[in-house]
Amino acid sequence: MSDDNKKQVGELLKDFRKGNLTRRELMVRGSALGIGAYFLNRLSVDEAFAQDATPEAVEAGSTLVAPAGFDQSLAGHKLNVELGDEGSGAPWEKAAVALFQETTGIETTRLPGETSTTDKLSKLLLALNAQSSDVDCVSIDVIWPGIIAPHALDLAPTFKDTIGDYFKAIVDNNTVDGALVGIPWYTDAGLLYKRDDLLTKYSQTAPTTWAELETVAKAIEDGERGAGSPDFWGFVWQGNAYEGLTCNALEWQVSNGGGNIIEADGTVSVNNPQAIAAFERAAKWVKNISPEGVTTYQEQESLDVWQGGNAAFMRNWPYAYANGQSADSPIKDKFSVGVIPMGDGEGARNASTLGGWQLMASKYSKAPDAAALFCKFMASPEIQKSASLELSHLPTIASVYDDPDVLKANPFYADLKPVFQGGAVPRPSTPSSSSYNDVSTAYFTAVHNILTGADAASEVGKLEGTLKDLMSELNS
Repeated sequence: MSDDNKKQVGELLKDFRKGNLTRRELMVRGSALGIGAYFLNRLSVDEAFAQDATPEAVEAGSTLVAPAGFDQSLAGHKLNVELGDEGSGAPWEKAAVALFQETTGIETTRLPGETSTTDKLSKLLLALNAQSSDVDCVSIDVIWPGIIAPHALDLAPTFKDTIGDYFKAIVDNNTVDGALVGIPWYTDAGLLYKRDDLLTKYSQTAPTTWAELETVAKAIEDGERGAGSPDFWGFVWQGNAYEGLTCNALEWQVSNGGGNIIEADGTVSVNNPQAIAAFERAAKWVKNISPEGVTTYQEQESLDVWQGGNAAFMRNWPYAYANGQSADSPIKDKFSVGVIPMGDGEGARNASTLGGWQLMASKYSKAPDAAALFCKFMASPEIQKSASLELSHLPTIASVYDDPDVLKANPFYADLKPVFQGGAVPRPSTPSSSSYNDVSTAYFTAVHNILTGADAASEVGKLEGTLKDLMSELNS
């Protein structure tokens, strides 16, 4: 932390102690200065800590601890690594990279990443296709392993003794033709948000199936509207024609035993009774338990309705938890999160679409052993714990969810471990590899057509033909 930055943090702490800043202002300004969510939360709720805190105490990376088992046998090698962009997580990343360099003696330069994931992938592919050695390690989206697999170092030997510690669904997603092309770094998954206070108010039980959700959502919706809230809805989600709808619809389809769009062996699995029934069910939600405008909603629009106190249930990503718990939120301490409900078709199960980021080492690196070691260091339990504390990143190692410090900083993590252990579902990006964007676009377009009135069986039939053509072209 520079002297100027320390001065700004010191002034921020001083203003907060004097009562000149609201909790919301502290969170916004502190984040801009690179103070992690863990410390911002402690400052806002722990009076003793807030009074004693110094700029050094809240410095990004202050929770970092070097993992055991790393030595300086590769000292002298040089690495260029690209992780996130220059946003709020950059100070922590810089501190983590510095700790790796100090621990291993490997000279490591952190390169700023692109803000847009589309731009980041384009830039990465340009370098990899040219077999450039300019970047040794890079963070990759969960839907990229199939695309970058030909250029990735196989990390399986590096993690042969610890791979069982990571969530299996993510490891499987990152394994292409037997090679581990990326190690899970931090993750994400779709969740069901539930208004516990309203469940109690209307003597309802939290739903475990879509049928139960429909019944409970309607009961609460009718009750709240009868009590003077005409804009209240039972369930909000992401129904716009974009990648977010692919995530939602995949959950509906898989949870009803309808397949994974494209299976691991490349088989197209959308045109079946369970998938069609799942899409038809969702279409009936519109204007019933969900607003007509839900077919234009992305994450923020859903969150706006939910955080405003106008929905009984919401499907969204884990980041929305902190928003709902903000000091000025009308639903603070009134909700919980859980797994996405299951359907009632043959093979029904819980299904939450995976998100998140992995660490990849380039096969064109001039220091492949050092590059693999960097991935091992950054994906270790100790570094993941720090990222959870300071950035609220969701770990990819099950044991980190049980850490008392992590649970104290992020109490809702206790509800997430079962999601990743049993219900997480990857998008079909690995089997469709470079054609995934076309696959996803065709999928969410067809589902959106169904949500807005098109015949489900007809749309799914056309979708099946499109996907088969794409896979045929890919394999030709």
